[in-house]
Amino acid sequence: KMADGAKGRPGAAPGGKGLTTEQVVARFNRLRQEQRGLASKASELELELNEHSLVIETLREVDPTRKCYRMVGGILVERTVKEVLPALESNKEQISKIIETLNQQLQAKGRELNEFREKHNIHLVGEEDSKQPPKEGAKGARGGSAGVLVS
Repeated sequence: KMADGAKGRPGAAPGGKGLTTEQVVARFNRLRQEQRGLASKASELELELNEHSLVIETLREVDPTRKCYRMVGGILVERTVKEVLPALESNKEQISKIIETLNQQLQAKGRELNEFREKHNIHLVGEEDSKQPPKEGAKGARGGSAGVLVS
């Protein structure tokens, strides 16, 4: 435990092994950044999925022999609706699968982050500790454990 071995030596690793406070904060921030990246990518793909759905709905109501244009690798190509529609539906399915995978990764990263927070007694700035009853005085609030405060 970080609190027991590092007393009186801020930033020192307990017993010569483990993580320093700076390393704990850095790793916690890296985990949060990874979680944000996953959430951002999932959100971006959700928007793309919605765009695909709108285009597919629109094209289903159009004559299959009608010309339409599609961007392929940065190049605009002319096709017919009957050629483009199956490709769009396939892309939509693939995007859905990727979103599902990202959501699973996001949940796993959230669990990893929570376990890391609990293991290293990390509290975020502005976060109220509703699990523990309020302690009296400033000395009582610190108690015997030296938690890490992250902004």
